[in-house]
Amino acid sequence: MSGASQIELGLTIPLQRHLHVKAPPRGREPDRRFCWDLHVIPLRGRSSLLAVHCHSRYAFVLYDLSHSDWTRLPEVFREGLARSLSSSGFPAEAESLLCGPGQPLFTKTHGRREVAFLNRAWDDVMAAEPTLDESAQSQPLLDLIVNARPSRCAGIDGLGIPAERLAAALQGPA
Repeated sequence: MSGASQIELGLTIPLQRHLHVKAPPRGREPDRRFCWDLHVIPLRGRSSLLAVHCHSRYAFVLYDLSHSDWTRLPEVFREGLARSLSSSGFPAEAESLLCGPGQPLFTKTHGRREVAFLNRAWDDVMAAEPTLDESAQSQPLLDLIVNARPSRCAGIDGLGIPAERLAAALQGPA
């Protein structure tokens, strides 16, 4: 990926409520490779983060975030993304390629299709929930299972494997 843009983190309405924030502005129609939609999901009674890449549908989960984690969500997101990418075998520079320079910008979610694919990712997370490790915030096994399932995404037509689509996105424009 060249010509990095500012990363946008689209907040679902339930996450906006959870964070007690007003609706952020709509995004700028940026390159979807720099867009993620974030959602708060209950896992075993704990408020957890589901992050879904809008272009590839690559997803990761951070389990049982504390109040202080939610208040520093941009940093927690980046840290969680770096751990997820590393455990999935992506090179160390992948996180900086996906996030670009500077602080992430909170926006509304990136569209109805993107939210529909986020909901499908949530279904996949719930199907893989027996692999949840309650002793850790990062969930490498759960992420691996979710990102190995054939799915659709907003950035590329047809069925594909999220981890493979993300690898292709890191190589450059399709």
